Amino acid sequence: MSKPKALHFGAGNIGRGFIGPLLIESGYHVVFTDVIRDIIEELNKRDTYNVHILDEQERLQPVSSFSGIISTSDDVIHVIADPNVRLVTTAVGPNILPRIAPTIAKGLHARHEANAGPLNIIACENMVGGTALLAGHVSQHLSPEDKSWVDQHIGFANCSVDRIVPPAKPEDNPLDVVVEGFYEWVVDQTGLKSTIEPKVEGMKLTGDLSGYIERKLFTLNCGHAIAAYLGNLKGYKTIDQAIRDPQIRSIVRGAMVEGGAALVKKHGFNPSEHEKYVDKIVTRFENSKLKDDVVRVGRQPLRKLGKADRLVGPTNMAKGYGFPIDNLTQGIAAAFLYDVEEDEQSVELQQKLAKVGIAKAVEEIAGFQEGSEEHRLVVEAYGDLSRNHNRL
Repeated sequence: MSKPKALHFGAGNIGRGFIGPLLIESGYHVVFTDVIRDIIEELNKRDTYNVHILDEQERLQPVSSFSGIISTSDDVIHVIADPNVRLVTTAVGPNILPRIAPTIAKGLHARHEANAGPLNIIACENMVGGTALLAGHVSQHLSPEDKSWVDQHIGFANCSVDRIVPPAKPEDNPLDVVVEGFYEWVVDQTGLKSTIEPKVEGMKLTGDLSGYIERKLFTLNCGHAIAAYLGNLKGYKTIDQAIRDPQIRSIVRGAMVEGGAALVKKHGFNPSEHEKYVDKIVTRFENSKLKDDVVRVGRQPLRKLGKADRLVGPTNMAKGYGFPIDNLTQGIAAAFLYDVEEDEQSVELQQKLAKVGIAKAVEEIAGFQEGSEEHRLVVEAYGDLSRNHNRL
């Protein structure tokens, strides 16, 4: 019997350092696909690379049983049609999902014609409902006949993923990746069309994914972003430097506690367990070995200021339950002050502020109506941070 395979879109650090190794450990041969030819050539030239796990003691995780193909080639279509392929996963970034959808649709058409059996697709993106978004884009490129077959045989399962994978470059092997020890991959089992076999070690299946997604986005991602934006204001280069600043630490932890109170109320999480989750996140931020760059974490501020995203989302939820939002609104204000020339969204944000002012920008971007408490708190914090960011 041939070895089961998985196709993974995105041969970057998340793919090689998180999703790929878990699949390989579980018995899959992973076919990585990417547009970057150099990475694909290295994957086909080498038979192993190492994941450098940076906790208190660094350890190496050897990874083998992989290959690579260019994502713009017909090879991708042939792999999706292969009956030995049981899983398709992605880690390409939310903005790239529409670009890979036509290729996936062609592959599913070929799989239909080959009568190759069921397949599960999981988009491992740092967003809510990434797989559902991908499924919608794929559907636009399917014929009615293929849509009917896909509905019966292809699972599209949303998930929540959590692992800090900074863009470090180990010297020995260009495929090597640096990661933290902690990880979490939770998959909505209701979206699967067939049992995942072999089972993926480290993948947790749940029938109630929304709580895990919001917990991660409104706690880990929220705190991470606020540490980056406040750290950038004070001139820190990495997240561990920022979180060791007592005032930044207080705001970051305070924001996660404010959002956490709403999460506990909405999803019924155990309060003491959630407090431990917050403490664990702060400890993860302190990991100096990761060299987690604040500019990397803070990039694309307009997306992160979205109404359902990591900053505004928990603020609205906490406000809806009547809980305090003072630290969350300070984090949002810091995001509006994120000024990095190399970041297109940062440039666009600063241009917007120069054109309409902070009051209008907060209303248009964050969706906080002028006159509301949350609008007032963000505008006041913006003014305070603008004047006093070196003395937070």
